[in-house]
Amino acid sequence: MLSNTLVTNEVKNASGTEVEFGRISSIGRTTEFAQVSENPAYPHRLKVSHQESGTGLNKRRRSMVRIDKNVQSGTDSVTITPISAYIVLDTPVGHLISSTEEKNTLAELLSFCASLGASTTILYDCTGNGAVCLIDGAL
Repeated sequence: MLSNTLVTNEVKNASGTEVEFGRISSIGRTTEFAQVSENPAYPHRLKVSHQESGTGLNKRRRSMVRIDKNVQSGTDSVTITPISAYIVLDTPVGHLISSTEEKNTLAELLSFCASLGASTTILYDCTGNGAVCLIDGAL
């Protein structure tokens, strides 16, 4: 279970600086956090949610971690515009006897987004191969 406050380097921005969040709601299988020092005009939220479908061997779980941030437009000083980033893990939990392949699949995605080649360093500055593809629209 997640703590009510995410304050000990659980979330970092592109410069590697900690961003603190506090839990604001938990309803069913969804929990939402707000940035501790957010400006009310610019909500900055982290959400974790889970959905399950099917039963028995056909049971699947779709889990999502999502960050939504409203920022001032780069074209004027009045417009507020949203940015969203999220990761979804869709898993056939009814067919799995361990989480090994779930972990391998997620690790592959995270390493592609947050590292370069043989690097073992996480690149918070978003210069990893996958991050560049997402930010620049590159292929």
